[in-house]
Amino acid sequence: MHDTTVLLIEVGALLFGLGMLGRLSRRFGLSPIPLYLFAGLAFGHGGLLPLSASEEFFAVGAEIGVILLLLMLGLEYSASELVGNLRSNAPAGLLDGVLNAVPGALFGMLLGWGWQASLVLAGITWVSSSGVIAKVLADLGRLGNRETPVILSVLVIEDLAMALYLPLLTAVLAGTGLVAGAQSLAIAVATVGVVLVVAIRWGHAISAFISARDPEALLLGVLGLTLLVAGAAAQLKVSAAVGAFLVGIALSGPVAHHATQLLSPLRDLFAAVFFVFFGLATDPRDMPPVLLPALALAVVTMTTKVITGYIAARRAGIAIPGRWRAGLALMPRGEFSIVIAGLAVATPGIESGLAALATAYVLITVVTGPMLARLPDFAWFKSILRARQRSIPRPEPVPSPD
Repeated sequence: MHDTTVLLIEVGALLFGLGMLGRLSRRFGLSPIPLYLFAGLAFGHGGLLPLSASEEFFAVGAEIGVILLLLMLGLEYSASELVGNLRSNAPAGLLDGVLNAVPGALFGMLLGWGWQASLVLAGITWVSSSGVIAKVLADLGRLGNRETPVILSVLVIEDLAMALYLPLLTAVLAGTGLVAGAQSLAIAVATVGVVLVVAIRWGHAISAFISARDPEALLLGVLGLTLLVAGAAAQLKVSAAVGAFLVGIALSGPVAHHATQLLSPLRDLFAAVFFVFFGLATDPRDMPPVLLPALALAVVTMTTKVITGYIAARRAGIAIPGRWRAGLALMPRGEFSIVIAGLAVATPGIESGLAALATAYVLITVVTGPMLARLPDFAWFKSILRARQRSIPRPEPVPSPD
């Protein structure tokens, strides 16, 4: 009984504090994500007032937060839009992997780490945080922007690539050999393929099975189906986020519309829990020794992410402001990077400083990324872009043969 009382007090006090921080951030027109992270740091391991009773609650809530963020993103798009965007943005996904994974691998080699640690660091710098970016796009009101499908395509390609990368990395770190690694990879590919086929071919049947007329049944049905598919995907070594996203893609029509309205408050609640838990799990005392290397790595790979988004949006015919919005939105790393670092830390013989470097690196990108994502909305940034466009010489008109 005492533990339950302490749990209620800790959770209630922290959620109330998050509400005040969210109100404060919106008064200044900022995303609340950095404030949520710092709140987690203040009350986590090594913080000012560590919380003990509520840690498990926030761990489970963080998992649900990522799942809901990706579900809500999926509800914004249809299966045909997903397939079309994936096909058109496949080259951008390949460019994304080269520009962002290679610097991480090279950085690990420069630090004198082994090839396994360098492979881990490549994954950490490669994949953006779908959860953070989904929250930023929602906070800035950009879910309906023309560049958002491009951002989404890059994120989905990354998540699908992680479904292949994580089993392969697990096999490499465990030293289980080529056969076991190939088996894990085959299971991941088959799972993603099956879920995609179900979402595209039978999504309308799933929507028809879930009634949109009863809000309570709709809420329980969509939430239950999402958690079920996400859990099954994670059990098969595929990202739970990918499973949740594909559930959102599979739902359409009135079901998707009403589900978005019903689940939005839950998404906001558990998304805040996700960012707080990220801070709670981080000991700020471990970060000062690796802060400068993490900052250097963040500067390089945030720049390469901007290049990735800019080129992807340009290929899709997006105007220059939208290209910058796409590039700047892709900068934060998050949940996948921490999962990858966690796999490495649990492996004997991997560099001990990898966890602290990864944590500091992710925090730098997660705190600065949402702030920098607002740059295209400022008048002075828009004036710079307009001035640059005017300075670009236009081709001379071709004279008429007459």
